[in-house]
This record gives sequence, C-alpha cells and structure tokens, in this order.
Amino acid sequence: MKLRHFLLPLLTLLLGAVSGCREDELVVPTEYEIIGDEYRDGDIRGFYLVNEGNMGSNKCTLDYYDYYTGLYSRNFYAERNPDVIKELGDVGNDIGIYGSKLYVVVNCSHKVEVLDAHSGIRLGQIDIPNCRYVRFHRGRAYVSSYVGPVLIDPNAPKGAVYEIDTLALAVTRKVTVGYQPEEMEVVDDYMYVANSGGYRAPEYDNTVSVIQMVDFKQVQQIPVGINLHRLKKDRYDKLWVTSRGDYQYRPSRLYVMQKKPGYNQMVVTDTIPVACSNMAFFGDYMYYYATEWNNYTASNTITYGVIDVRTKTVISDSFIKDGSEKDITIPYGIAVHPETGDIFVTDAKNYVSSGTLYCFSSDGYKKWSVRTGDIPAHITFLRK
Repeated sequence: MKLRHFLLPLLTLLLGAVSGCREDELVVPTEYEIIGDEYRDGDIRGFYLVNEGNMGSNKCTLDYYDYYTGLYSRNFYAERNPDVIKELGDVGNDIGIYGSKLYVVVNCSHKVEVLDAHSGIRLGQIDIPNCRYVRFHRGRAYVSSYVGPVLIDPNAPKGAVYEIDTLALAVTRKVTVGYQPEEMEVVDDYMYVANSGGYRAPEYDNTVSVIQMVDFKQVQQIPVGINLHRLKKDRYDKLWVTSRGDYQYRPSRLYVMQKKPGYNQMVVTDTIPVACSNMAFFGDYMYYYATEWNNYTASNTITYGVIDVRTKTVISDSFIKDGSEKDITIPYGIAVHPETGDIFVTDAKNYVSSGTLYCFSSDGYKKWSVRTGDIPAHITFLRK
C-alpha cells in the first residue's frame, strides 16, 4: 500500500514533466521490439524507415532498426526530440542520408527536417513548398517540389528543384521544371527529373526534365510517358522510369533511358510492358512491385517481379518464393540491403492504421516482419 502511494505521485510528476516539454502535448515514447536479425560484419549499422501517415493526420513518424542490437524502434523521432511541437509533421514523402545528416522530406508540412544521422537529434529544417523527393550531389541536396498548394487544379503551376547547401541548411538555387515533379537522379553532371502533372489530370505531363548541374538550368524535356513517378539509376547508369498511366485506358509502364554513342543526353531505348509502382536494385537485378489502381473496377492489381538490368528482360514474376505475398495487403515501399541482398517490402494496409515491414532473404523467403507506423514507405541505410 505504501509503495502504491509513493508511485502514484511520482508517475504524475513524470507525466507532467514530459508533457510540459511539449506545451501540454504528451510525448509518445519509443517502442522497442526484439527482431534478433543481427548483422555486424559489414558496413551497415542499421536503417531508418519513414512512415508517411495519412494526409491531414500529422502522423509522420520515424522508425529505426539497429543491426548491432537486433532492436526495432518505433516512433524514434518523438522521444529524441521532445521539444519539437507537432513532431515530424504531415506526410513523410522521402528520406535520405548524406554525410552525417539524415534528411526527411515532409510533403504537406512544406519542409525538409534535418537530423543527426546517428543520434536522430534534430539539427534544423529547410522550408520548401509541397516538397517531394531528395537526392544528393557534390555537397548539395536537391529537393523536387510541386511549388503550388496541395490541390488538384488544371491550372497548377510548374514545379521546381531546389538546391540546398548541406552545411548552412539553406536554399541556394532553384530551377523550374515540368508539372508536379517527382523522383530524380544525377548522371554525369546532369539531373533527370520525372514530371507527373498529377494535379492537372487528365492533362498529365509526360516528360523527363534535364538539368545542367553547373549552371543549374533546364536544358531539355524528353517525352517518355504520362504521369511519371519513379526515376532510379542502376549500376550501369541506365535510368528506369515508371509511368502510372491514367488509371483507366493507359496502363502503368516501365521505361529505360540510356546514352547512345554520339549523344550527350539520355534517350528512351526500351519500354518494358509491365506495371511498376516502385523498384530497388541489387547487383544486376531490379526488384519491383506494382499496385495498379483502376477507376472502373475501383480496385488494385498487385504484381511483383524481377528484371535483369543487363538484358532488360523480366526473369521472374515474383521475388517472394514462399507464398507470403498473400499476407501483404498494399505493398507501398521497397528496399534492398546493399550488402546482404535482403529485400524489404512495406505494407500500408488500410492507410489509416499501423502498417507492417517484411524482410525477405535474397532467395525470396520471409525472415521476419514487424509492426510500423501508419503507411510505412521509404527506407535509407545508415553506415557505420
């Protein structure tokens, strides 16, 4: 009885102290789960996973898996940064590590949060309207932006790419590109940007913008396919670009861009007749999935596959070999461990509750799964 009387006021004091740090907002503590899949031999210490959170819910969260301890940490950011009001913000759209810093692109909060990559402690933020994806090149970070408000609008403005000084954490330059730009990559001092035009449906954009990095000017727009989204490069500097189609008559497709002899810029060389929502590379293989929505059937068609990037051919209709893909409701993100080849797939489930992260071995068998935040989406690996 005495112990109970002692603990009650102590607990009250602790809760008051924690909530006082956040102006009466209670800090949700980090949850830890033992996975046990330890890996200490390589150069990878762990990985971060950003959970988007449903738009308008202000539920973007950050998870972390540590290969040294085998511990999975849910809601990593809030506990490490108890003085930050509203935590990460609304809709975490991308994540990346460059040097010692971790960058989290928070779309509907119109900012890029910058953290210390090893401690998770907040270093600052860069305000960028309707920001989408982040890439890095020669000491700078580059962020694609829709520029205009979060709104379907046939008169939506053209988008832009912002250049950020990674030391000063400040915008240094900006270049206008196509409508509603998404992912981007840099090859030989040229940046390639996938333009979607998603806000202007059904008048989608169909181009990849080419930015000359020295002068930071758009020098070309290459027609590829409508409603572009993903744009990633393989180990041979070929670009793989996804089109989401129009969700009715024109299906999702995958395009290949590469340089031909005598050309300074990329050209479209191949169209792969598969739907593709996202992809990840390991060696000569590309692992992909598709969650293809159809307005007529009001349903998704979900597929998986493996492509040999050398021959640009589909060599398998699934990288999951044990049938556990049936447990995945909505595949929403994919990544491959750069050393072990383990494949990670996130499941957004119903978009409003906790998702799941699945880990598969390189030969396609499930190793483990873990509960995540809402809409788990993007992974970046932390080196030692």
